[in-house]
Amino acid sequence: MKNHMKKIKIITAFLLSLLIAALPLTSRAEDQKPAEPVVKQSAPASAPEPQAQEEDKVTGELDLSVLSAYIWRGYEQTRSSVVVQPSATISYKGFAVNVWGNLDTKPYSATDAKYGAKYTETDYTASYSRKFGILQVTPGYIYYALGAPYAGGSAPLDAQELFLTVGLDTILSPTLTAYKEIDHYRQWYFLLGVSHTIEFNKIISLKLAASASYLLSTDETTYAKYDSNSLPTTDKYNNFHDGTVSVSLPITVYKTLSVTPIVSYVFPLCDDARYEMRAHSVPEGVTNPSNGNSTYLYGGVTLSYTF
Repeated sequence: MKNHMKKIKIITAFLLSLLIAALPLTSRAEDQKPAEPVVKQSAPASAPEPQAQEEDKVTGELDLSVLSAYIWRGYEQTRSSVVVQPSATISYKGFAVNVWGNLDTKPYSATDAKYGAKYTETDYTASYSRKFGILQVTPGYIYYALGAPYAGGSAPLDAQELFLTVGLDTILSPTLTAYKEIDHYRQWYFLLGVSHTIEFNKIISLKLAASASYLLSTDETTYAKYDSNSLPTTDKYNNFHDGTVSVSLPITVYKTLSVTPIVSYVFPLCDDARYEMRAHSVPEGVTNPSNGNSTYLYGGVTLSYTF
C-alpha cells in the first residue's frame, strides 16, 4: 500500500513539474477520449470569408491504435493481450459522428483457455459542439454494442449513454464530462480532465494529460460497492473511482498523417475503487478476486489521418 501511494505521488509530482515548466510555451486543446469525436470549431464572426467557407466543409479523421491493453474507466477488459482499435469520425458545422471498435488478439476466460482474436466492442457516438467565448459545450449520445469477450462466451448487455462535456480554452484545457447510462447499467460517471501540449516544432509535440473520475451508482446489482475482500455488498457504489496520467508524443509525418506513441498509468482514487477494480480484473468464476489488479501501466501507438 505504501509503495503504491509512493509511486502515485512520484508520478503526479513529475507530471506537475512538467506542466508548470511548460506553461510559457504554446498550448492547444485536444480531444480527451479516443472513442469520442474530434469536433472542429466554427470560425469566429470576424474571420475572413474564405476561412469560414473552408470550415463549413465536411472534415474527418481515421485512427488506428495498437495498445498493450484495453482499460476502460479503470476496468481491465483484456489480459496479456494486444488490442487493435480502429476509429472513424466525420464532422460538419459542429456535428460529429464517430464509430470506434476493439479487437482483442488474445481473449481470456476463467479457465485461461486459448482463444483466437475476437472483435469485442463497437461504439457509436453522435455529438454537437458549440463554443461561447472560451467555453465549449458538447452534448452527445453513445451506443455501446458489446460482444462476447471470447469465442463461446456470453455477450454482456449493450449500453447507452447520454453525456455533456464542458471545456475551457485556457491553461491546461480543463474539461468536465457527465455520463448518464440510460439502458441497463444505471450509473452516473463524472470525468475531470486536464492536458497540455508542448510544441517543440511543426513536427513533434509532447502531450501531458491527467484525469480523475467519480462513480455514482443508482443500482447495487450492476454497480455495487465492494468490501475489502473484493466481494460485492448490498450497497451502491458512490465514491471517487479511477485516475489516469498519460504521456504521448504526436509526430506529424505529413500534413494530414501523424503517429502518436502513448504511455498511460491507471490507478484507483480510493479504497472503494481499489476493491471494485480488483474484482473486475478477474475472469468470471475465479474464487479469489482480492488477488486481482487495480493499477495498470500500458501503452502503444496511434496512426491518424485527417481529411
